[in-house]
Amino acid sequence: MNARTLINAAVLAALAFAGIAQAKSLVGTRPNIILVMTDDQGMGDLSCLGNPILKTPNLDRFYDSSTRFTDFHVSPTCAPTRSALLSGRAPLKNGVTHTILQRERMTLDVFTVPEMLKSAGYTTGIFGKWHLGDEQAYLPGSRGFDEVLIHGAGGIGQVGLDDFPPNAVNPYFDNVLLHNDTIVQTKGFCTDLFFRSGLAWIKQQHSSNVPYFAYLSCNAPHGPYHAPEKNKQRFLDAGYDQKTAARYGMIENIDENFGLMMEKLRQWKALQNTIVIFMTDNGMSMPMIHQNGKPQPPFNAGMKGKKNSPDEGGSRVPAFWYWQGILGEGVDVDALTAHLDLYKTFSELAGATLPETMQELDGRSLLPLLSDPDAEWPDRELFFHCGRWATGKAQQAKFEKCAVRTQRWRFVNNEQLYDITQDPGQAQDVFESHPDVVQRLRASYDRWWASAIPLMVNEDLPRVTRENQPLAIRYRRQLDEQGIPDWTPDEIETAPGSHNEK
Repeated sequence: MNARTLINAAVLAALAFAGIAQAKSLVGTRPNIILVMTDDQGMGDLSCLGNPILKTPNLDRFYDSSTRFTDFHVSPTCAPTRSALLSGRAPLKNGVTHTILQRERMTLDVFTVPEMLKSAGYTTGIFGKWHLGDEQAYLPGSRGFDEVLIHGAGGIGQVGLDDFPPNAVNPYFDNVLLHNDTIVQTKGFCTDLFFRSGLAWIKQQHSSNVPYFAYLSCNAPHGPYHAPEKNKQRFLDAGYDQKTAARYGMIENIDENFGLMMEKLRQWKALQNTIVIFMTDNGMSMPMIHQNGKPQPPFNAGMKGKKNSPDEGGSRVPAFWYWQGILGEGVDVDALTAHLDLYKTFSELAGATLPETMQELDGRSLLPLLSDPDAEWPDRELFFHCGRWATGKAQQAKFEKCAVRTQRWRFVNNEQLYDITQDPGQAQDVFESHPDVVQRLRASYDRWWASAIPLMVNEDLPRVTRENQPLAIRYRRQLDEQGIPDWTPDEIETAPGSHNEK
């Protein structure tokens, strides 16, 4: 254990023992931060949250020992969530209104989370999915990350959208990825690789006296659905269809890797000065389940809507936080929280000094709630829009697939109102019986939309053809000039099993 860890652990233990570990005691404590975010995995995709088919024992144990934000929201699709998380402001204000068509590029005027943490003395790494622009100026190495291992576009194998050409052949296994400034050939299943690479990097940082931010941004269980055979087999044996077996196999593989990560952090005695966060980037995306030929809807934790929906199932996701000996274990925080809140939370933890000129932050610090789940937390309004409107049709799409959420209400598409406290499944529209609420939330949404429109800087850009995609060009150039080298992460002694079989 290094000197910084000893000092911080001793101070925080003393504060907790004295019963005065309030929000102010966490400011400037400078823990390491590990953020694990999976892709298209919703509230219904964990056994600890009620899924009757999945087995996720490692994440279940993490849930049992964590502080859990029970009403935590993200954007309804992936690139918008990533931009909101890394900027602290609404994705539309970052120019991110889609997941393709150059409308996934996070505007360059953002002072990002990794840039902010680096300014406070942190080192930073990303492992997995980026999805905020593939041109050099937009890539994570240009946005504050010291260590980078990513695929291109929004998913491995999306070659037409700018993933590396070879990944079209064998998605999710033996992928070509960008490692820092070099395109490399890797081996094994993508989720195994991202976790092993992240852990190898974390182990290197652990021996230093420098705090770190590790962003393990899994592309699983985003489609197409591919998993190691050993993770699929029990579902196939039970009569489930191939898609269900593969997607649920991807989730159980995530669980195995998460368990390995926690085991290693314990072995390295890293948990005493490290916050570990598990969350997902939007509601689940899963087709109908078939078992022995009979269809059944996937478990969705009782919510209406899934990915790309303005309803609860599009935006409400798991959010589990763990800091050994500091945060409450098995504690629920019911306040309305969001991805927008991570920026201020991280900046306060790091003791960062923010520049006078930067983006306006839309979120709040979660430190009061992390110290006291019942801390005062004024009601708020969160705004959602699924985006993805046709080119040039932003104004016409103002009220299409949008929502405003408060602690009590969800106002959907300017024409539906639900009392979430009484009706979490959105079974009864109470629009007609609460005109005052409708009027108030409609006016708030109008103001928010007007503030976002001028910042949608990526609208109406030309479609980039496949041959002109920036990572495809980079791949062809490197292939011609120096080839594509093999790359593997450093060893971390053990692995959760042999995941390399196809």
